[in-house]
Amino acid sequence: MPTDTTCPKCHCEYAYPNDGLMVCPECFHEWNPDEQPTPDAADISDKVLDANGNELQNGDTVIVIKDLPVKGSPKPVKIGTKVKNIRLTDGDHNIDCKIEGFGAMALKSIFVRKA
Repeated sequence: MPTDTTCPKCHCEYAYPNDGLMVCPECFHEWNPDEQPTPDAADISDKVLDANGNELQNGDTVIVIKDLPVKGSPKPVKIGTKVKNIRLTDGDHNIDCKIEGFGAMALKSIFVRKA
C-alpha cells in the first residue's frame, strides 16, 4: 500500500487501491502510485480555452457565439454580445463576468470566443 494516497488531480485524501492503481472517489482519476506525475500534465488541465481553442486569461474580452437563455429573464444574451474584463474560476461555468443589461453571471468558455 502506498504511503501517499492523495489524488494528484483534486487532492482528495480518500483514494483507494484497485488492481495496482490508485482511484480517487471524488473525481474518479486513476493513477499509478509508482510513477511520478509530470508537471506539464498539471499545467494543461488548468488552462481555460474558448470555443476556438485560444487560451483565456483574467481580464480578457470575449464575444458570445450563441444566444444563451438566462433563467428569470425574458430575453437571452444575444450572439455577438461583447463581455469585458472576465474572471476565470473553477467548475463547469468557468467564467465570471458582468454583462450590461443582465448583471453578474457565470458563463461556460465553450460559448465564447476571444475578442
